[in-house]
Amino acid sequence: MLSAAPQEQWRLLDVQDQDTRLAQIAHRVATLPEHAEIERLRARLGTFASQLVVARTKSDDLARELTKAEADVEQVRQRAARDRARLEAGQGSAKDLLSMQHELGTLAQRQNVLEDAELEVMERQETAAAELAELVGEQERVQAELAELESRRDEQVGVLDAEAATVSQAREQAAAGLPDDLLALYERVRAHAGGVGAARLSRRRCEGCRLELNATELGRIRAAADDAVIRCEECGRILVRTADSGL
Repeated sequence: MLSAAPQEQWRLLDVQDQDTRLAQIAHRVATLPEHAEIERLRARLGTFASQLVVARTKSDDLARELTKAEADVEQVRQRAARDRARLEAGQGSAKDLLSMQHELGTLAQRQNVLEDAELEVMERQETAAAELAELVGEQERVQAELAELESRRDEQVGVLDAEAATVSQAREQAAAGLPDDLLALYERVRAHAGGVGAARLSRRRCEGCRLELNATELGRIRAAADDAVIRCEECGRILVRTADSGL
């Protein structure tokens, strides 16, 4: 059986206390509420990429369609202006002038149709541009909110990291000079027992598994040497005897 001076076993409880505090700090870091919100916002930002591609493509396509519609209207206007100028100047035969009058009427109808089409495209393009601007604005708002959350999270993590550094230093001091075999056993047990490798025997109860020891087990512990390293039969943790163990 492994042996270690009672004072060394008591110090092992100090090591355990610091390890418990470190585990609690790590849990606090891992469960900061900002983490879940940050992940939600990052997922939200991920959807913007495809949405913006669609919105920009739609807006650009409509902008090109509007440019073409404007060009079509302008072409008809210029042609009508040329015909009107020739008609007013009386250029051409009577037949030609009559044909130009007829063409001007046709061009006027054509211009009305094209202008209506131009207006319809313009309205759709304005709507698409507004939707794109709204999407960009929403993306910027989410990015700003994400940056604020990340900053808040980093600030809290920094505080907890500083606390963990202080506790780690206290842990090193508590473990300094303890027998290597005792620490090795403690670490093995702690790895398989939920982070608790050593527990007090307090009022005949193991503080590791919270179970009260039976008479047989208490008798075994009473008979053990003071420097014997005792293990709880129920949970396997190192059981450290103290003044209030109830033996």
